Amino acid sequence: MTREKSKRGQVREVAAKVTEEDIEALKQALAEEKAKSESHLANWQRTQADFINYKRRNKQEKEEIGKFANAILMLSLLSILDDLERAFTSIPHHLAKLSWVDGIRLIERKLWASLEAQGLSQIKALSEPFDPQLHEAAMHGKGKEGIVVEELQKGYKLHDRVLRPTMVVVGNGEEEEKEE
Repeated sequence: MTREKSKRGQVREVAAKVTEEDIEALKQALAEEKAKSESHLANWQRTQADFINYKRRNKQEKEEIGKFANAILMLSLLSILDDLERAFTSIPHHLAKLSWVDGIRLIERKLWASLEAQGLSQIKALSEPFDPQLHEAAMHGKGKEGIVVEELQKGYKLHDRVLRPTMVVVGNGEEEEKEE
C-alpha cells in the first residue's frame, strides 16, 4: 500500500507543478493544431473539387474534338458539292435525262447523306432576316430591308457551329419592280 500512496503523491506533485500557464499553453497548442488540420482539410477539399472540374473539362474537350475533328475535311468537300450543284444547273435540257447524269446525281445525294450523318446541315437563308452570325452580306439589292433576297453561296453548320456562312444579298428597302 505504501507504493500506491507514493504514486498518488507523485501524481499530486506533478499536478501541483502543472500550472495554469501550462494548461493555457497546451490549449493554445491544441487550437493551433486544430486550425492547421482544418486548413489542410479545406485545401484537400479544394484540390479534390479542382480535380473533378479538370476531369469534367477534359471530357468535354475530348467530346468537342471528336465532334469537330472532321471539320476541315468537310469544309473541303463543300466546294465539291458546290461544283456538282453548278454542274447540274448548267446541264442542257436534252442531256438531263441521260443515265450517267442520274448516276452523278446519285453520287451527290450519297455524299450529302454521308455529310449529314456526320452532323452537317444547310443554313436556311432565303427570305430570312439577315443574321451576321449565319450570313455573310456580299451586297445590297432591291427588296425588304434587312431580309435576305438572294443566296449567292450556300452556308453550312456542323452540329451547332457555323462551318461556312451563307453568302447573301440583303434587301435595302427599295421595292422590286413588278413585271406585268
